[in-house]
Amino acid sequence: MEQKKDPYRIEAVDRALVLLTLLGERGELSVTDAGRELGVAPSTAHRLLSTLCHRGFAVQAENRLYRPGPQCLRLAGPGREPRLPELIRPYLERLFSQVGETVHLMVRTGSEVRFADGIESGQPLRVGLRTGARMPAYCTSGGKAMLADLPATEVDALHAGGLAPWPGEKIKDLAGLHRELRAVRRHHFGLNQDESEPGVTAIGASVGVVAGQHAALTIAVPTARFTLAGTTTVAAMTAALRESCEEIRQAFAIPAP
Repeated sequence: MEQKKDPYRIEAVDRALVLLTLLGERGELSVTDAGRELGVAPSTAHRLLSTLCHRGFAVQAENRLYRPGPQCLRLAGPGREPRLPELIRPYLERLFSQVGETVHLMVRTGSEVRFADGIESGQPLRVGLRTGARMPAYCTSGGKAMLADLPATEVDALHAGGLAPWPGEKIKDLAGLHRELRAVRRHHFGLNQDESEPGVTAIGASVGVVAGQHAALTIAVPTARFTLAGTTTVAAMTAALRESCEEIRQAFAIPAP
């Protein structure tokens, strides 16, 4: 390449920029491909990619492939702000690869939540995608997690007219909602067991405000399987969920809820 004749060229910086270009052109990159394109050993390529991940310019997705990170997407240029699902998708994919159950990105609008993105489990018995659906926040796991971020006075204001009736609801009034939100704050996740719909159990954790939207990640499991799962399995899912939310907060410099 002609740039190699530039006396001011810094090898490591140049290699990192080549990797950023490849990520932008291809959408994903393996360590082997990165090493081959740079003409370096896989271990060197791995260190470079890991550095890009550390700074938010790349993320490691499922199948150990690297994809553009949130900082890359922020450089998309004037006139094109990356949508929230684009920013969060790599983290959603990684969570899915860890738990193997249906996962969703959820955003809050007032007292409701909207399912903004999701990945459906491949298991024979599974929870289907709810992308685009809207539900009252108080009867969903992610909605509870996001409501728990708010001061009690704001929760009261959102539900000034009372809780919207919802089939299967277990929280009947504001006092019950506040008791539930106190439990969410203690455990750092929300639980929805057959509240949004029969046969579905979900756990959700708040990410905070990303790109101007209050967001949460959720894992949805058929209630029959969740009930049979041991405490170790449930604890592992909860840990993966909270870890994914923490990674997003670190990448976007979001204060912990």
